[in-house]
Amino acid sequence: MNKKTLYIIRHAEAEDFGNSAMLKDFNRNLTGKGISQSARLGSFLVKDAVKIDGFISSPANRAFQTAKVLLEQYKLDEEQITLEESLYGGGPRAYLSCLNRISEKLSSVAIFGHNPDITFFAEYLTRDDVGGNMKKATIIELEFENQRWAEISGNTGDLIRRVDVKSIDI
Repeated sequence: MNKKTLYIIRHAEAEDFGNSAMLKDFNRNLTGKGISQSARLGSFLVKDAVKIDGFISSPANRAFQTAKVLLEQYKLDEEQITLEESLYGGGPRAYLSCLNRISEKLSSVAIFGHNPDITFFAEYLTRDDVGGNMKKATIIELEFENQRWAEISGNTGDLIRRVDVKSIDI
């Protein structure tokens, strides 16, 4: 077995509910700033030569759009993104279940999701403090040595880095 790398990515800035009772949380889109943040995250990863074999996203608009814009920086299209229904509102256990079902053919995966679940999930996987509440457009990079995806559970990952879009110089 070899090393597994997980990139936990919180969606970028999305539109507010504002005065619209019609806008459902699930359907909130990225703002212009959110699109820019997603592109910056993708550019950072490409520039840093980060190889990602698989992309999994919540189906909520803002998470999927974050993934889609990030993938554009890799010159990949949205068909590369696997939508996982349970990542929207399913809690940290849904993230773990999704992670444990990843094919062993993949050694590095990015998961796009929402707070607070995504922060709880990152903290569950590592012995390190990931810094509290993940801000929008933040990447947490974790590594797992000599484990299968199906074996990953609490306190089995090592925090490699936390990248906030505001800290990126591109």
